Amino acid sequence: MDYLFTAESVGVSFRGVQVLKSASMWASQGMVTSLLGRNGSGKTTLFRASVGHVSRDFGTVHFQGQSHRKPRLPTLAQMGLFFLPPSGILSRRRPLRWHLAMIRERYRHEVRKDLPAELEADPLLDKSDWEMSGGEARRAEIALAWTRRPVCLLADEPLAGLAPMDQDRVAGVIRQMADEGCAVVISGHDARRLLDLSDQVIWLAAGTTHGLGTPDAARDHDQFRREYLGPGV
Repeated sequence: MDYLFTAESVGVSFRGVQVLKSASMWASQGMVTSLLGRNGSGKTTLFRASVGHVSRDFGTVHFQGQSHRKPRLPTLAQMGLFFLPPSGILSRRRPLRWHLAMIRERYRHEVRKDLPAELEADPLLDKSDWEMSGGEARRAEIALAWTRRPVCLLADEPLAGLAPMDQDRVAGVIRQMADEGCAVVISGHDARRLLDLSDQVIWLAAGTTHGLGTPDAARDHDQFRREYLGPGV
């Protein structure tokens, strides 16, 4: 399979403790890939190392046919990558309308002029982050990603802490972005929902990753079920 984005054999240590030993993740055009693992397994570290927010001991990022030994998010973003961290990306004092204007000004012809109706973002246009609920802020951030029209979306726990209705809205737009050709990697702990959303699954455990294939194949993987999914998923 051809991958639009890969972070290969990434190693990361903090204060002498090796968090990632040899971890990889990949994104395929038109597909949603779920990165799953227990709390503290290093999923956020792998995301952050892949965009240059964390120093790596080793490993290489490949995006759009180019290798990046020292990836930098501004460079990757200019090439069409959108990174959504769990901490959010909205300015505390600027309204959503301002954020949309900045994206449309910077990227001009690459952006969308509409917003997906299911996000119900129009009532949020004149709200800033501190005026929004957690669900509203995440819907606003996904609206920014939608507007940017990225070729690759890396979203670390985009459904975390959301009410079921907001999870449905955000997941639906992520699925639509993938169906239109975006290469997507997401993480989270709502395994049932993420498996339903995904086309392929990566399992991060003990500092390394395992490509499990399709969600059905992941559900049938004995060790994955025993050590991560548990019964009933």
